[in-house]
Amino acid sequence: MQLTHEENQFERKTFPITLVCDHIYFQQNIGSLFRISEAFGVENIIFFGKDIPLTPRKINKTSRSTHLHVAHSVIEDYNELHSYLSTNNFEIIALEIASNSKPLKEVIIPENKKIALLIGSEINGVSNELLEISNQIVHINMFGKNSSMNVVQAASIALYEITSF
Repeated sequence: MQLTHEENQFERKTFPITLVCDHIYFQQNIGSLFRISEAFGVENIIFFGKDIPLTPRKINKTSRSTHLHVAHSVIEDYNELHSYLSTNNFEIIALEIASNSKPLKEVIIPENKKIALLIGSEINGVSNELLEISNQIVHINMFGKNSSMNVVQAASIALYEITSF
């Protein structure tokens, strides 16, 4: 028999993971990123870019109110984001197919270090300026003709893998 939300016996925990969303603007994706972040115990979401549409009324349907439970902020300036990640000593992991990316299964999660998982925009992926500051660049192996997937699906797979360590 299916369990209700109150009956499930999943361990409740938060991981030292900050999801950095590089110019993600589609409201359905933003809402879904809140929902998946809450499900995987993400500590914080940073939306990087200008004019990010965080109007709760518009994202509430896909977030299922998780935007009320996941800490989040908007950083518009690259230098401010870079300074925040550097000052707080994050292991910066970009999820992107690049010439120097390695399969997600080979990601190295350092002990006792916060993780910043960078995910890219629906159109352009993770920007080159963010790839340049990344400690690791990982991709999800795919076996079809398509070389990309929806940002929420990719983030879900990456968060599952990272929180499994």
